[in-house]
Amino acid sequence: MSSPRTLATFATLGLIAMTAVWGSTFVLIKDVVGRMPVADFLAVRFVIAAVAMLALFARPVWRLGRQQVLHGLLLGVIYGIGQLLQTWGLTLISPSVSGFATGMYVVFTPILALLLLRQHMAGVVWLAVLLSTAGLALLSLNGVSVDLGVWLTLASAALYALHIVLLGQWSRQGEAFGLSAVQMVAIAAVCLLATAPHGPVLPPDRSAWFAVLYMALVAGAGAMLMQTWAQSHLPAARAAIVMTTEPVFAAAFAVLLGSDVLSWRMLLGGGLILAAMYLVELMPRRAALSAEAAHHEV
Repeated sequence: MSSPRTLATFATLGLIAMTAVWGSTFVLIKDVVGRMPVADFLAVRFVIAAVAMLALFARPVWRLGRQQVLHGLLLGVIYGIGQLLQTWGLTLISPSVSGFATGMYVVFTPILALLLLRQHMAGVVWLAVLLSTAGLALLSLNGVSVDLGVWLTLASAALYALHIVLLGQWSRQGEAFGLSAVQMVAIAAVCLLATAPHGPVLPPDRSAWFAVLYMALVAGAGAMLMQTWAQSHLPAARAAIVMTTEPVFAAAFAVLLGSDVLSWRMLLGGGLILAAMYLVELMPRRAALSAEAAHHEV
């Protein structure tokens, strides 16, 4: 039986791997939504993910209680609307500004946890929120005007924060498979409704199909499963701060693939985000170790 501290470490590593996958998708999404409508792309992606998850996890879904099924459906609706708003916003603004506005869930998450659940955050968490926000701004912003695209993306960030807070409250150990699959079904339904009345247009060619399948199975089903499991072991605010490494990975992939050049803004912004993650991950652990050492000395 693993200790809670070990499970929290694995949960953190899992979230980092998940955000690395998300960071790898920016180039793919930009290419595909240039060739097919946003809602259609999301509908095809999430229907494939939902079918795959139901095929794999039908039994865990069946074992969920009625209340957890309702929780999963609500979480999926919130996430699905967030996906639509974010991707529509991305068609109106640059990917870097979209990355910053989306990353604002790191600010909204502790505020919503405080307002909805009366969860008071330690000072070190608020410091980490400030550091990660500054890092996101350095990574993403270079003279920006607030227009409809930004407002749509900020609304999506608020919905992602609500999803993180509620998932942290409702995710239970041993239920990640079932809860992830139910969420994916609800996300697919929301995105399919957005393609009404004509229904989704399919990807136009082989490269678009490859991108959609990768987004569906790895960045969709796999990432949702990892987030649902990880958040059964981590507080919501900590999970949100760890997940702000997404734009760091996005910038790293952009440099590696030759679509961007390494700059001081990338290095400093990425450094601030990693420092924020260090604060929320290692400082509580160090405090626990000090308390343990003091206990042994007594």
